[in-house]
Amino acid sequence: MSVPENTAEQTPGSSAPQEIPDKLYFRIGEVARLAGIKPYVLRFWETEFPSLGPKKSGTGHRLYRRKEVEMVLEIKRLLYEKRFTIEGARKFLETRGKSEPARTAKAVKPAKKAQAELFSAASSPMADSFLQDIRKELRAIAEMLK
Repeated sequence: MSVPENTAEQTPGSSAPQEIPDKLYFRIGEVARLAGIKPYVLRFWETEFPSLGPKKSGTGHRLYRRKEVEMVLEIKRLLYEKRFTIEGARKFLETRGKSEPARTAKAVKPAKKAQAELFSAASSPMADSFLQDIRKELRAIAEMLK
């Protein structure tokens, strides 16, 4: 028996970093293989996450940029590893903002800088609303457990 060559496909619980090839555009099949998911899942995520919108070629094929591939990997991490709901992952990505890139193996921030960004993001009106929603949900869960 031979070992499969496609080692980028991971199980939902694995946290191995993904190596993204150095290319300008990726087709949906390539992105699906990199993320270890099916192409129909990517098409569904496009409807649920406004920031995930690949260009289409003249023949109608989806063309993902590196930034969007990183976003797909981040969405997969949030949904499969962190167990976020789709709505929760969408809110998390919206509050994180466009200024902070998706976490990849190569883009890990120093602890002090990350703490400063977290503090400044936590004081924004959007983050306040998000935190209020979380508090309400936690209170409702606490009430159910009583």
